[in-house]
Amino acid sequence: MKTFHKIILPVSLGALALLSFNSCSVGIPKGAVAVKNFEVKKYLGRWYEIARFDYRFEKNMDNVTAEYSENPDGTVHVKNKGYNYVKKLWQESIGEARFVKDKTEARLKVSFFKPIWAGYNVIDMDEDYQYALVAGSSLKYLWILSRTTTIPESIRQRFIEKARKIGYNTDELIWVKHNQ
Repeated sequence: MKTFHKIILPVSLGALALLSFNSCSVGIPKGAVAVKNFEVKKYLGRWYEIARFDYRFEKNMDNVTAEYSENPDGTVHVKNKGYNYVKKLWQESIGEARFVKDKTEARLKVSFFKPIWAGYNVIDMDEDYQYALVAGSSLKYLWILSRTTTIPESIRQRFIEKARKIGYNTDELIWVKHNQ
C-alpha cells in the first residue's frame, strides 16, 4: 500500500500539472479578442511572416512562411518554413491546429510537439483575408502575416496600434526579410 501511494501521488500531481499547463498555454492575452465570423477555408494557404517577436524556434530566420491546409478530420495542417541565415539552411516544422471553441471564432491551439499546445489567435484581419495579426497565448508572441512579402503601410500601422493597445511592446518586433 505504501508503494502504491508513493507512485500514485506523484503521477497524479504530474498529470494535474500537465493538464494545467496545457490548458493555460492556449489562452489569449488580456484585452485581445479573436476575430468572429472567421472562415477557415479563406484563411488556408500560404502566408508570409512580415514581423514577429524573437523567440528560440525562429531565431535567426528570414524568408519565413506558414502554410495551412485542412486535414480530413477538420483540423488544420500547419507547415512553417524559414531560412536560418546563420546556419545557412532551410528549416521546417510540421504541426496541427485545432479550434478552441467554435470554428467561427479565430481562436486555435497549435502543436508542433504534442502534447504541448500553444494559443494561435487571429485578433485582426482585413475582410479579404490578405493580412492578419496573430497573438499567441501571452504578450511574448505576436505575428504580422501577409499573403505577399509586403504589407501596406496603413495595415502595418493599424496592426501595430492594436497590438500596443493590448500591451505588446511593438518596438521589439523583428521585421522579416524575404529575399529568397
